[in-house]
Amino acid sequence: MKVCGFSFIRNGVKYDYPFEQSLLSILPVCDEVVIAVGRSEDDTLQRVRSIDPKIRIIETDWDMSQKEGGRVLSLETNKAFQAIADEYDWAFYIQGDEVVHEKYYPAIREAMEKHLRNSNVDGLLFNYLHFFGSYDYVGAKYSWYRREIRIVRNDKNIFSYRDAQGFRKKPGEKLRVKLIDAFIYHYGWVRNPNALQQKINANIHVYKQNDEKGHLEEMCKLVYDYNDAGEPVVPFSDTHPAVMKERIQEQNWPFQPAASPRYASAKDKFKRIVFRYTGWYPGEYKNYKLV
Repeated sequence: MKVCGFSFIRNGVKYDYPFEQSLLSILPVCDEVVIAVGRSEDDTLQRVRSIDPKIRIIETDWDMSQKEGGRVLSLETNKAFQAIADEYDWAFYIQGDEVVHEKYYPAIREAMEKHLRNSNVDGLLFNYLHFFGSYDYVGAKYSWYRREIRIVRNDKNIFSYRDAQGFRKKPGEKLRVKLIDAFIYHYGWVRNPNALQQKINANIHVYKQNDEKGHLEEMCKLVYDYNDAGEPVVPFSDTHPAVMKERIQEQNWPFQPAASPRYASAKDKFKRIVFRYTGWYPGEYKNYKLV
């Protein structure tokens, strides 16, 4: 069994992505990792080059005419996926703000081995932890997506869907997947507040095709205020991936979530209570078919 990782990044240093940790976290279960590095305004390319010889870089230019709905992100993902050689069986996708804990390596390898010859399985589904504000809290609102596909067969009929959150299979079918006992740690909302606000402003340009008038107030902000977000969170008391140790020690901003409500809205309360007792979120979006 051969496994190739794939990812994309641009301006990873400027926007304070933990992209180095992301790549390092999947290297132990990959024979190679392909990453599409977009033309950046910082030393992202040099940083990626210095990580590990198993990483193969594709230098790209983002087509910002395809930014509506974040489509440019899926195009960059597809560039990396399409560059994976035919010799590989599985492709392990990771985004620049996602990290895999080493304690899940055995479960990940076992699942890939188990389903290697099962043609009814297109990919493997991971659970998610979305950290918010600091490394000690996890977002609790129902709208944080619970699961997503992060390992797919090296089948070039598979493609990144919409804004690169998930995958589909030509002509547009949902992938048939198995849920595995492993989590992706998502750190997109735990980063330097200045860099996070810059990233939010940049996303407005990525996701909006024309009129940005309604976002002028947001784009005028220089620092993201975690304490003002009112995001319902719960404490996290487990361990973080080993590759995150140094980054976590360097955290230098305060976060105190106590003043925020337990639920973001009546809908949030209803859906989270239903999930607590049934394990089901009413109306949950699922970009896959469990088999």
